[in-house]
Amino acid sequence: MKKLSWVIAASLLTFSTLAAAADGLVAVRSPHSVASTMDRVEALAQQRGLTVFARIDHAAGAAKIGKTLRPTQVIIFGNPQGGTPFIECAQTVGIDLPLKILVWEDRAAQVWLGYNTPDFLGIRHGAANCQAVANLRKALDGLAGTAVAP
Repeated sequence: MKKLSWVIAASLLTFSTLAAAADGLVAVRSPHSVASTMDRVEALAQQRGLTVFARIDHAAGAAKIGKTLRPTQVIIFGNPQGGTPFIECAQTVGIDLPLKILVWEDRAAQVWLGYNTPDFLGIRHGAANCQAVANLRKALDGLAGTAVAP
């Protein structure tokens, strides 16, 4: 019973911190800074055997042209074991792979971690019933949840 209560509490906490920013985008509040949240994402991805292809700092790019952005970073990561089965279901999903996570600070200084749901990508590419969707959803939800944990 104690374990069930913990699961219910964790589920409610997760749902209370999710925000739908756009179709197919999950946004989860982070109690950490943008840099710290992204460091956590990168470390977790590497621990889970994923390849980190790039980490892009949009605010640093804006500064190069004399513009100012609030902290905003993207990480591009993946693994052929997860992506290949999805591409086998719908080759066009390759345009959305490797996966990406965006971490940004909003106007109220709240940090968010966001990503496209595999379900949305499956629908977009006519592969909603592909088993890879569920596998990628589980992996992304777990990575995001761990990255934003206190």
